[in-house]
Amino acid sequence: MIEVKDAALQKAAGEGMDEFIQVFTDKYKEVIGGELTSDTMNELTGEQHSLLAYQLFRDEIMSGGFIQLIQNGYGGYIFDNPFARVMRMWGLEAFSKLIYKAKKVYDANRADLEADRSEDEFMAMYEQYEAFDDLEEEYFEMEEAVTEGVARYLDEHIELFAKIIS
Repeated sequence: MIEVKDAALQKAAGEGMDEFIQVFTDKYKEVIGGELTSDTMNELTGEQHSLLAYQLFRDEIMSGGFIQLIQNGYGGYIFDNPFARVMRMWGLEAFSKLIYKAKKVYDANRADLEADRSEDEFMAMYEQYEAFDDLEEEYFEMEEAVTEGVARYLDEHIELFAKIIS
């Protein structure tokens, strides 16, 4: 089991929900060598993958939306895994529904969305895939509540995510 220091958790908890989650996901990234590959996937449990997926999702959407998330190679990690179902199981139903809506756009356009692009072609994708705009806006409105819900679930089931050491 991945170990997280209690002192780091206490410090992060005082700083906010994002920082609390980040303590875990930073450790997960360290364990997998910073890269999700077929070789490193087995280093994390399903719960740990779900938490890492949320962190990656949040970071990518907040900085560049679904286009950036997919172009940075996380489309399959988010949409081909049970991420949306897990979010529903964690009590985040509205967020789960948003992921399923985005998955429909992703699935219908996957080859094009994942194609290698120049910087100009990448920027043009934002106009081409306006279907993501409303979903991004919806997420921006719920982000704080979703992050709080993820942090609460993590705190209430901490033993599923890491062994806490002194």
